[in-house]
Amino acid sequence: MNHKIFFGFGLLFSVTMVTAQDIKSGFPQLGKSSTKEVIAAMTTEEKIWLVIGGEAILKKPQPEGNAANGIIGFTENKVPGAAGTTYAIPRLGIPSIVLADGPAGVRISPRRKDDSTRTYYATGYPVGTLLASSWDTALVNKVGKAFGNEVLAYGIDIILAPGINIQRNPLNGRNFEYFSEDPLVAGRMAAAIINGLQSNGIGTSLKHFAANNQETRRLSINAEISERALREVYLKAFQIALKTSNPWTVMSSYNKLNGNYAAERYDLLTEILRNEWKYNGLIVTDWGAGKKVIDQIKGGHSLIMPGRYDQVESLRWALANNKLDAAVLDNRVETFLNLVLQTPTFKKYQYSDKPDLAAHAQVARMAATEGMVLLKNNNYTLPLTKSISKIATFGNTSYDLIAGGTGSGDVNKAYVISLAKGLATAGYNLNSTIENLYQNYLTDFKANRPKLANAGSGRPQIPELEISDDLIEKQSAEADIAIVTIGKNAGEGADRNLENNYQLVPYEKNLIKRISMAFKNKGKRTIVILNIGGVIDMSLWKDDADAILLAWQPGQEGGHAIADLLSGKVNPSGKLAITFPETYSDVPSSKNFPGTPKEKPENVIYEEGIYTGYRYYDTYKIKPAYEFGYGLSYTTFAFSNLKLSSKKFSKNINASITVKNTGSAAGKEVVQIYITAPAKSIDKPMQELKAFAKTKLLQPGETQTLKFYFTAYELASYLTAEAAWMAEPGVYTIKAGTSSRAIKQSKTFKLSKQMVTEKVTNQVLPTNRIENEFKGM
Repeated sequence: MNHKIFFGFGLLFSVTMVTAQDIKSGFPQLGKSSTKEVIAAMTTEEKIWLVIGGEAILKKPQPEGNAANGIIGFTENKVPGAAGTTYAIPRLGIPSIVLADGPAGVRISPRRKDDSTRTYYATGYPVGTLLASSWDTALVNKVGKAFGNEVLAYGIDIILAPGINIQRNPLNGRNFEYFSEDPLVAGRMAAAIINGLQSNGIGTSLKHFAANNQETRRLSINAEISERALREVYLKAFQIALKTSNPWTVMSSYNKLNGNYAAERYDLLTEILRNEWKYNGLIVTDWGAGKKVIDQIKGGHSLIMPGRYDQVESLRWALANNKLDAAVLDNRVETFLNLVLQTPTFKKYQYSDKPDLAAHAQVARMAATEGMVLLKNNNYTLPLTKSISKIATFGNTSYDLIAGGTGSGDVNKAYVISLAKGLATAGYNLNSTIENLYQNYLTDFKANRPKLANAGSGRPQIPELEISDDLIEKQSAEADIAIVTIGKNAGEGADRNLENNYQLVPYEKNLIKRISMAFKNKGKRTIVILNIGGVIDMSLWKDDADAILLAWQPGQEGGHAIADLLSGKVNPSGKLAITFPETYSDVPSSKNFPGTPKEKPENVIYEEGIYTGYRYYDTYKIKPAYEFGYGLSYTTFAFSNLKLSSKKFSKNINASITVKNTGSAAGKEVVQIYITAPAKSIDKPMQELKAFAKTKLLQPGETQTLKFYFTAYELASYLTAEAAWMAEPGVYTIKAGTSSRAIKQSKTFKLSKQMVTEKVTNQVLPTNRIENEFKGM
C-alpha cells in the first residue's frame, strides 16, 4: 500500500493508492466487516484525513469569508455547488459523501462544467419563518418529504438543515431561516421537517448548536447567557427536536458561548448533547467554525468542515505528542463510519438528477398559503369580491418577488412567480402602464449594476421606483383596489439595518400613504403585502392600510399563493410565531444587540435572560403591534368545553377543548395552550406556550375536539443553584387561546408538592456569572 494523495479531476478523493497487493491482502470492507475491524485496518493518517473535510487539499489558507475557505460552503466535487464532501478510502470500501446547504431548498450550482446542455434547478420552498407560522407540523413534515426527495435525486447524502436558532432579535440577518422566538414552536417544527426529510433515506443537520443568534462578527462574538436562559430557551429548542426526531448530524455554531467557542466545548457537545440528551449521531462543525481542531475533536466532533490542511497537521502533531488520545480519534472515526453506512452513496443509490420539480412546486405553493398571516382586514376588504376586477399594483416586489433570503439559505430556482403574474393567472386585470413602468425599471437597473464579488452575500435591494402623484390619482379613478407590496431581504454574513431594513424608508411610508389617501378619496381600499423575511416596524404606516397580508418570503410559487389568499380560494390560517413590537426599543434585547464595543462587538450579554419574545411583552405588559400567535381568518371560531382529566397533578394531566367554525367560510384554527405557574419561589414569565395544534379544515358549523397531554416536563423550570429541573407546588392555570393575548378559556389544577423532574450538572456557565435573570424595566 502506497501512502500517497490520490487526485481525481484536480481534487483529493483518497489518502492512499490502492495497489494490486492491497487487493490480494483482503482488507476489511465497510459494511461487510464491523466498523471496529475497518478502523483497526486504517492507518493513523487515514483516520486523520477521514474526520477532516474534503477541501483540506487547500494547503494555503484563504482570506476569511472566501467561499473556497468554506464560510459559505462550495465544492465542485461530485455535486457541483454543494457545500462540501468527505474523503474516500477505496481500499476499505469507504466512499466520499456529499453535504449540501438547504434551509429552504437544495443549494447546488445550476450549471456544470461537464454538462453545458442542461440546468440543474431546485425547488425554492417557503422560508422557515413562514413554515413555523403555519403551526402545522403535518404540513411541515409534508414539505420535508418533498424536499428530501429532491436531496436524494441530486445525489446528496446530508442536507444542512434545519436551522433552529431562536429569533432573539429582529435584526438577525438569518432569522428567515429559523422558526420562532419560542423553543416549543421551533423544536416541533424542526422535528417535523427532519422526519419528513429523512424519510427519503438521506440525512439532516440540526443547526447551529448553540446560541448563533446574530451575524455581526459571528465568527468571534461571545454570547454570555445564564445557565437557566440557555437551558430553558436556547438549548430547549434542540432538546425538543431531538425528543421526537433523530437527525443524522448536529452542527455546532460559529460563536463563542460563555467565553469559549461553542465548537470547542466538551461540556456542550458531549456532556449535554450526548450524555444528558443521549444523542448518538454525528457532530459536525459549521464551515470554518472555531480555532482549535484538537479541542473540536476532543469536544465531540467527528467531522471538521470544510477541511484545511493545517488541521490535518495539527492532529498529526497532537497524536505524536500525546495531546490527543488515539482512542478518542478512533471513537470519532467510528461515529463517522456509522453515518456513512446509512447514506445513499454507500448504498450505491442510482440518483437521477431529475427530481419532480413540478410536483414539488405545488407542495411549495400549498405550504406558502398555510403560513401567510392576515394581520389586518378592516371592513372585510379581503377576500376580494367578484366586483373587484381591475387592480393597481405598486411596489418593486409586486413584479420581482423575494422568494427567500441570501447566503447558504438561497436556492437556484427555475422561476419565481411574481405577485403580478399570480394575480393575472387568477383572472385579475392589472394596469399595463404601471406594470411596464416597473418591469422596464427593474430590467434596466439589474442590467447596469456591477457584478458581485461574492454572490453568496446577496445584493443591496433595488430602490423603489418613484411613482408620481398624477399616476396614483389616475389609477385611483380607473382601478377597483390598490395593492402595495413592500419587500425586505437579508441573509448570511450581516445583520439587518435598523434604518432601512427593519424600518421602512421615508419613500416607502410615503408611497403607502399617498396611495391610500387617493383611493380612499374615491371610496376604494388599499392592501399592503409584506414580502419580508423577518419582523419590520409598522407603527407609522399600518393605519393607512385597509388590509395587511404578511406573505413572508414564500418560495418560488409565492405569487400564486398570495393570489390564492387574496381571492379567497384559500382561507388564511397562519399565526405569528414571532412578536411584532410596536417599536424596536420595546424589544427586550434591543439595548444589548449586537454587543459591545459598538463598532466591533466582542461580547453580547443576554441580559433579558428567559424573557424573550412574548414572555417579556406579556409579563411586563408591553403592548406589541401584533402579538405572538396572532392571525386573522375569513371566518370565525368559538372555543368551548375545556376539560382537564384531573384537578390535581400527579404524573401527568390531559386537556381537551372543542373548536367550532361559527362563520360562513371553511377554515382552520390554531389552538394555543399556555400555562401560568405559581411563581412563588421561582421567577417565572406570566405564561408560557406548552402545546399547540391546528384543526382540520372545518366547514361552517363543524366542530373538532383537540386533546393535549402534559407531564411534569412541561411544568418544570431550571434552577441553576440546584442544577435541576423543578416544578414548584401551587395552582397552575391552563389557558387555551388564539394568541398569547386572546385567551378563550382557562382551567386550573394543583400540584401539591415540589417536584424535581431531572437532576443534572451545571455546564457552560457564564464567565460573568449572570445568574440573576432580567426583572423588567
